[in-house]
Amino acid sequence: MEFNKIKEAAQNYEKEMTAFLRAIVKNPGESCGEKEHIDTIAAEMKKVGFDEVQIDPQGNVIGYMGTGSRIIAFDAHIDTVGIGNIENWNFDPYEGYETDTEIGGRGTSDQCGGIVSSVYGAKIMKDLDLIPEDCKIMVVGSVQEEDCDGLCWQYIINEDKVRPEFVVSTEPTDGGIYRGHRGRMEIRVDVKGVSCHGSAPERGDNAIYKMADILQDVRSLNENDAADETEIKGLVKMLDEKYNPDWKEANFLGRGTVTVSEIFYTSPSRCAVADSCSVSLDRRMTAGETWESCLDEIRALPSVQKYGDDVTVSMYHYDRPSYTNLVYEIECYFPTWVIPENHKITKALEASYKGMFGDKRIGAAETLEMRQSRPLTDKWTFSTNGVSIMGRNGIPCIGFGPGAEAQAHAPNEKTWKQDLVTCAAVYAALPKLYVEQ
Repeated sequence: MEFNKIKEAAQNYEKEMTAFLRAIVKNPGESCGEKEHIDTIAAEMKKVGFDEVQIDPQGNVIGYMGTGSRIIAFDAHIDTVGIGNIENWNFDPYEGYETDTEIGGRGTSDQCGGIVSSVYGAKIMKDLDLIPEDCKIMVVGSVQEEDCDGLCWQYIINEDKVRPEFVVSTEPTDGGIYRGHRGRMEIRVDVKGVSCHGSAPERGDNAIYKMADILQDVRSLNENDAADETEIKGLVKMLDEKYNPDWKEANFLGRGTVTVSEIFYTSPSRCAVADSCSVSLDRRMTAGETWESCLDEIRALPSVQKYGDDVTVSMYHYDRPSYTNLVYEIECYFPTWVIPENHKITKALEASYKGMFGDKRIGAAETLEMRQSRPLTDKWTFSTNGVSIMGRNGIPCIGFGPGAEAQAHAPNEKTWKQDLVTCAAVYAALPKLYVEQ
């Protein structure tokens, strides 16, 4: 493997990658409104010589380099969140800015930089004859991730009928290699009551009071310890082999959490007893937890048991149309996933990185201290399309992408040109290193 030649090729494409990224983010591309982003990416894929470029019915852009039967995929979601309060921005989030080292704009780190590096990584593979004979490289610009993690890959796998051998998620990794993250799910708790005039509340059954009891138990679930005498054992119990066979990976990923994110009610008026109350719960899951176990955990809380049939615990569903007006309904369940540290793909990606850049994370000067304080191979804090790729479908997934987690969803978002180059080089070397193991 001629690592120096690959690094040089990637460096030579820095200007093209910078221009490509700025062309993508100059247009808004929020979930379900990504058409301009997709069209820009498809045009660039054709320009650099992809063998096939298609936009599927959901709106994902998929490019192939090579013609083999084995598929190695690189995924980048190309939708963004909104800009929030424009007063918090020091520059136009879509016009962005460029210096010798940085590119600013909404989506530069989260995560349009990933599609840029993977498109040019595939071009370098073609330029330097690095695509293994029996393989083809699949680069995906996927939609709706910010709205519903993994929805796009459920469609690609089940409807487009494409199942890669493995997938590299190009979400930002702060210069590291990430082998998983906690899962999440969106839970709804509904409580029924009976309304009456507020002057005589004893005649009714106040749903808000019932919910208040339930919320105290939810809080205990998040904050309690797991001692034998603790009635509501805290989620920290999943870090203990006594409660969780997957406790080692749970300790790597971190404990699960639960918090109330929204509250709703109905009442005939402000001078009446509330006859219903509902809350949304944000549940983060570690290794060993499933959607069934998380729902059952809420149903088993003492206050939920106390109010019996007046309480319903369920999971939210997502059914928002894509920018092509396709509706692909799915449960709001995003499973935990983690690829073993000794997996063939983990080792191949580490070999690609170390062959060019050594044993430590690299990056721009302002990022270096934070990056090098962390291990090279680590995990994400947030969630990615890996929840579907590996979490739901068992396709091995690993992460390496340009940009910084802390830039995601923040005002004044930016990324670094060096990251684009580094990732393109590492991607280019990966397929051959993988098949030659």
